[in-house]
Amino acid sequence: MNPIFDFFLEPYKQATFLDIFLEITAVIFGIASVYYAKKENILVYPTGIISTAIYVIICWQFTLYGDMIINIYYTGMSLYGWFIWTRMVGDHHIPVTKCSKDDWIKTGAIFAVTTLFIIVIYKYFNRFDRITDYFDTFTTGIFFAGMWLMANKKIENWILWILGNIVSVPLYFVKGLGFSGLQFTIFLVLAIYGYIAWEKLLDKKEAIS
Repeated sequence: MNPIFDFFLEPYKQATFLDIFLEITAVIFGIASVYYAKKENILVYPTGIISTAIYVIICWQFTLYGDMIINIYYTGMSLYGWFIWTRMVGDHHIPVTKCSKDDWIKTGAIFAVTTLFIIVIYKYFNRFDRITDYFDTFTTGIFFAGMWLMANKKIENWILWILGNIVSVPLYFVKGLGFSGLQFTIFLVLAIYGYIAWEKLLDKKEAIS
């Protein structure tokens, strides 16, 4: 068999049908969630909640504690974002905006605190035994900060998603979660298009005002 297919399929030889079904389901809803985020559609949150809740189970099984914590946070932040996106500002829902100086300070704080927390968790479980664990601490901080920015409709959220996805694509293949690696590849493409779409919204808003 082709070495590429061997690399992709080898980790699944010991997996159960339920394990594979759960991962594929999480991938489908995850991709749908990012697609709806690109469209600035409220369905980003219910689809995202289904995906992240499933990933909590998957990551626990694979002892990927950093990723598990990310998805627990995503689930909670999705509920927060769902509420924020339905709020009205005058006659309209909250608009897409750029980060202010205070927003960047909060974003930096979220990244720093999250990264430190994940380091403590991994130290507690004695889990810094794989090179991927070190990258996990970085991507966890990036994704925590990006999720907060997305919930508040800050266009810079896409920049953090792009950066985090670039790191995550090879990581998930190395971890043996090939379907998730493909998902993050699609996430990367959608994040680039998402940034372009939201930038057009901002340009249109500035042209009107």
